[in-house]
Amino acid sequence: MQLTRRGLLIGAAVGGGLIAAWNLGSRHYSAPLSAGSGETAFDAWIKIARDGMVTVAVPQLEMGQGITTLLPQIAAVELGADWRQVAVEPAPVSGAYVNLPLAARWAPLWASWPALADEPDDWLVRRFAEQKRFSATADGLSLAAFEQPCRMAAASVRALLCKEAASRWGVAWEECSTENGFVIHGDQRARFGELADAAAERSPPDPAPLRQEAAQERPTMLDLGGKRAFPRLDLPAKVDGSYLFAGDIRLPDMVYAAIRHGPLAGAELAELDTKAAAATPGLIGIVRAKRWVAAAGRSWWDAEKALNALAPRFRVARPLDGAAIEAALDKAVRDPDTQRMASLGEGDDLLGDPTLALRYDVAPALHVTLETASATARFRDGMLELWLASQAPEQARRKVADAIGLSERDVVLYTMPAGGSFDRRLESDHALEAAMIAREIGRPVQLVWSRWEEQHATRPRTPVAAVLAARTDEAGNIGSWRARLALPATTREFGARLFDNATDNAALEASAGRTDPMALEGALPPYAIANVALDHTPVDLGLPTGRMRGNAHGYTAFFTECFVDELAHRHDREPLSYRIGMLGNDPRLVACLQRAAQLAQWDGGADQSGQGLACHRMGTIEQGGRIAVIATANRGEGGVRVQRLSAAVDIGRIVNLDIARQQIEGGLVFGMGLALGAALTYENGLPTVSRLGQMGLPLLADCPEIEIAFIDSDGEPFDPGELGMVAVAPAIANALFSATGLRLRRLPLLSDGL
Repeated sequence: MQLTRRGLLIGAAVGGGLIAAWNLGSRHYSAPLSAGSGETAFDAWIKIARDGMVTVAVPQLEMGQGITTLLPQIAAVELGADWRQVAVEPAPVSGAYVNLPLAARWAPLWASWPALADEPDDWLVRRFAEQKRFSATADGLSLAAFEQPCRMAAASVRALLCKEAASRWGVAWEECSTENGFVIHGDQRARFGELADAAAERSPPDPAPLRQEAAQERPTMLDLGGKRAFPRLDLPAKVDGSYLFAGDIRLPDMVYAAIRHGPLAGAELAELDTKAAAATPGLIGIVRAKRWVAAAGRSWWDAEKALNALAPRFRVARPLDGAAIEAALDKAVRDPDTQRMASLGEGDDLLGDPTLALRYDVAPALHVTLETASATARFRDGMLELWLASQAPEQARRKVADAIGLSERDVVLYTMPAGGSFDRRLESDHALEAAMIAREIGRPVQLVWSRWEEQHATRPRTPVAAVLAARTDEAGNIGSWRARLALPATTREFGARLFDNATDNAALEASAGRTDPMALEGALPPYAIANVALDHTPVDLGLPTGRMRGNAHGYTAFFTECFVDELAHRHDREPLSYRIGMLGNDPRLVACLQRAAQLAQWDGGADQSGQGLACHRMGTIEQGGRIAVIATANRGEGGVRVQRLSAAVDIGRIVNLDIARQQIEGGLVFGMGLALGAALTYENGLPTVSRLGQMGLPLLADCPEIEIAFIDSDGEPFDPGELGMVAVAPAIANALFSATGLRLRRLPLLSDGL
């Protein structure tokens, strides 16, 4: 097969040869897909069995977002496969599957010259991604990264099948088509399975012709009660309980481990009562590290009881304290010595004495995944095997290899799905811990963190203090706008851990005093404001922080939309028309606002009506996703209750409408949880909450009626998983003002009572 750039981009390796890719020259990888008995592997993406089963490789972590349905659906549509005969296989880590859009977005975290690596097609981005085998799942970029390669691979396989069928029928292959697992020419039909072996010996056209239309489902194509053309592939196994997660792995002679961590930020293990622990029934062994201690037992409960008997004590140089954290934020947000991150027009030169300036705060927040951190490890014959749910599998593998002194080729990682992640599984400390325990104990081990360990050893979403100021005319038209945010450089800290294997302390030191290139994402209002200034004041909290679903958008949308609502109220402007009047540059967001107002029967947000409005755009105005949310709340004997959430969403072309709806609904509930709970504070180095029941999360009985409308669009697909949660908190805050007359400017809302 002739080597071309287009062929390299799809990782074509028909017949099981080598995968080639550009990297200042060419790089070659062994074909990542292994054909089983009766199967033919065509390339890095697709296998076809003799019975017609089509298997599609997915190089992204399934964590509930449906990617193990979306990519197979894209391949099936392009290939012309029968969805009833489509299966999915987790792709091994390979340079054939690189997430170029994410590598470009995260360039400030790994590149010495980020300006040379800010586009997915920059050679530096590809060089980095292929060398590091960077296939991380994050920031909703799975479709942006893998839809086109998946389509191109499927188009090549379709062409090969058509060529083989055409040669048997004596017709031109271009005259053949595919549908429901058959190659068709007039009245002649041949199954994929009977053509696959011979088709793999042929050379595909380069480039293979794509179908005119990519996979798409229009909002009008089906209703909630209609039949799904592409039901989720993972749904049946999740319903009957056969779907396996990292905590479900069982190996011969395996033991179970529990763990105790010291408080975040540099704790060291000081004391253990080993004599008391030795008498614990079922104890297999104890493993000590600098900042944690683990026990292995015949069962997890045996190990947990042994840890209780050990009664570990840790030495902490600087215990975390909620009051100290808030004091540091308060000082920083008042500090005039800030750093300008972005500006429009005259910046804040014309702000003068602002018409309105208000303070907003966000407390640290936890991911509260249903599945706590878990990993299974087996160490034998100088090789380590890991079963792990990881959003960044290659980085996790490298971290473990470096820490325990193995070469990377001696660490094998089997990527497991995650029972929820919300960016929690970008961190992989538990993989390293499981590996160390397995090495010391000498038996396969499964490590599961308790809920308490998940609460206090997880790096939370950063706390933030913000002051927003605006200068308006008498009618409320905004002439100048400034947002000043005080928070640590979370993504720099995260990047040091992910790419440099830095410890928490080293990452904090590396990011101290530095601005965060992603800390103010979403802070630029979508409105047409002539003069805008965005400032970041870095602050050292001594608290390791991490990424969370929505990331900066989760708090910048809250600040912006609450402040806009307060400006509207100050000038007696109706909140919906006030926003629309400033959105002449974004008609798609206007359409979302209007549709949400129609869904909710918007009443203008009048006093005591209990309706509150918010909208937000993620991404660029050309390719971003948009959402408008109206929350309806009321006050009764039991306090304030959110009764209804009405959302209108524009995410461009929708690949799978059912999954998009699930993601928006889930995001709304997740955002509601962050608006009303999921936060924590620290005393004497430890969180003040230890169980899910203390987190103030909405129960099923608390969940409001949810209604969603999708705007029909042919724009580029935008991931709905992050978008769904960002506008909920300000919508609820504005609804609570309408219902009660009180403005709540701190997340979580109601944290100080009502």
